[in-house]
Amino acid sequence: ITTHDATKLSKEESLLQPLWTYLRTNHQEVLRSPLFPVIISVSTYFMACLLYMTLDSLSLVVPGINSYRIHPDQPVKLQSILKAIWLTVYNHVVFVFPAAAAQWYWRPPLPLEEKAPTVLEFTMGILGCTLLFDFQYYFWHMIHHKIQWLYVTFHAIHHEYFQPFCWVTQYMSAWELVSVGFWTTIDPIILQCHILTGYAFMVFNIWISVDDHSGYDFPWSLHNWIPFGLWGGSVKHDTHHQKPMTNFEPFFSHWDWLCGTHSDHS
Repeated sequence: ITTHDATKLSKEESLLQPLWTYLRTNHQEVLRSPLFPVIISVSTYFMACLLYMTLDSLSLVVPGINSYRIHPDQPVKLQSILKAIWLTVYNHVVFVFPAAAAQWYWRPPLPLEEKAPTVLEFTMGILGCTLLFDFQYYFWHMIHHKIQWLYVTFHAIHHEYFQPFCWVTQYMSAWELVSVGFWTTIDPIILQCHILTGYAFMVFNIWISVDDHSGYDFPWSLHNWIPFGLWGGSVKHDTHHQKPMTNFEPFFSHWDWLCGTHSDHS
């Protein structure tokens, strides 16, 4: 390795190293706690949903916001919001938090490496986990639509809403919520990502999931920036709720193209 390359690598490492050193030194027990991923997930989810819910409320008095809504003529009803929040809270209290707490009895302590991931490792780790999750969820999602018993028993509840809004993201059966949470947790381990990368992927995964269900099509949304229609985003997921046998991928579009389940918005 040349001196130039070594200097470049050192600089790259130093971008995340101060943050990781601080977290590792001052919050070691928190980082290793089985409840920490749940706390990250829940807090990220509620913050993202509160942002979009605020926009939904403002759209009633600020007409300009409606220009970005996929269904501007369908205001989000308070009753629907409360119903979705109630199921989310119920699933977390009854299933997610007890499962996380039970891990204290069997899960070995998470290793906290001294070195932070490089920016390249951090970025590629999140991309790799997103691609793997997208692959897993595509086929899981597809069979839950193709097999009637699975659809009626587990997935139909998510399709009660034909025009999704932010809180519909986790308006789902406990089985579906646990499955999604399991992949989000296990994928960074499968790809041997740094723990910092794993937690960042968790936040990114939840954020883009909420954005998919938000009902908004902003010019700065990922699907309007990533070329060739590779990113599905809120518009294609809204189409899935209109045409349930299409657009099974949660994020990208390539598996829908390859398997013939892709559909443009109509």
